[in-house]
Amino acid sequence: MITLKRTDSENADFRHLLTFLDANLAANDGDEHWFFAQFNTLDDIKHVVIAYQENTPVGCGAIKAYSTAQAEVKRVFVAEQARNRGIASQIMHELEHWAKELGFTECILETGIKQLEAVQLYPKLGYHNIPNYEPYVGVALSVCFAKKL
Repeated sequence: MITLKRTDSENADFRHLLTFLDANLAANDGDEHWFFAQFNTLDDIKHVVIAYQENTPVGCGAIKAYSTAQAEVKRVFVAEQARNRGIASQIMHELEHWAKELGFTECILETGIKQLEAVQLYPKLGYHNIPNYEPYVGVALSVCFAKKL
């Protein structure tokens, strides 16, 4: 059974999961990882969802304000041993509900084209491809998505 917890970026379980996310991204992105890492700081992240399986953190995601209407989804990750069980979908739905509660009308996100699982997941959750938004405009390795809430 999966339990979702709302928290913030100071949460130790969130920060622990990010070590695995960052290692995974570095392996997938290769030489381009340095470029994307600059956009993954925790500076403005105040809304984090962590998925627990029997008290063990197995996934996470976050939102932050991009504009007054748009929440940007950041740092979505599910540990390898917990994948293919719908956990990422549960995290995304909780983030969307939270964004709506906060008054946002749309979620946007960016992922790298080398993050194949993510690129395949988001359309299944109702996200559609959009032109790259700042700071990803002109970045060929990025793909951006949006979903009305």
